[in-house]
Amino acid sequence: MFEWFTPAIDAEYRELAGRYGEPITMGVAAPYASATRRATGGERQGEVCMVVRRPTGTLLTMTKHFYPTGIFRLPTGGIEAGESILAALLRETYEETGLTVQVTRFLAALNYLDGETPFFASFAFLLDEVGGTLGAVDPAEQVLAFREVRVADLPALADQMAALGDGYSTDLAMRWHDWGQQRMALHRVVWQALR
Repeated sequence: MFEWFTPAIDAEYRELAGRYGEPITMGVAAPYASATRRATGGERQGEVCMVVRRPTGTLLTMTKHFYPTGIFRLPTGGIEAGESILAALLRETYEETGLTVQVTRFLAALNYLDGETPFFASFAFLLDEVGGTLGAVDPAEQVLAFREVRVADLPALADQMAALGDGYSTDLAMRWHDWGQQRMALHRVVWQALR
């Protein structure tokens, strides 16, 4: 499904699916493709989504300084050029949350499509917290606050993101509506995988 990605990432995707379970895979129509390409500098082809399960069983969400008021979401982070999915997952989890985790399950893999052409991917993993102190390690992440939610709360978060208006984010270089649509799809498929 991810043959369009680099051969190394495609091979790793298959290996991770074998080790952590077959994820839900789906294509997501992305009429905002050009905005996403601008926001990632056209270089980033994919990201990891960190579904961090705390010892209480709740999931960790976060908001950033520049997000619309009240918007919390599952953390995500980019896969850098030449970086593996697993390395990006563990690096981004630590940078954004300060936590050490154990990879438990490969939940979902989304292909975002520009027409028929895939151009960006999200790989979501369930991670169990095993240590560390909650708090963003990298100030460049601009994390403002964390909130814990139940799995059953994910559709409501998705609905909030889907309802974002046409305001423009200079930080993301895209309309909030377009960003919300992309994030909504990811939260819905994670909820589907976890319920």
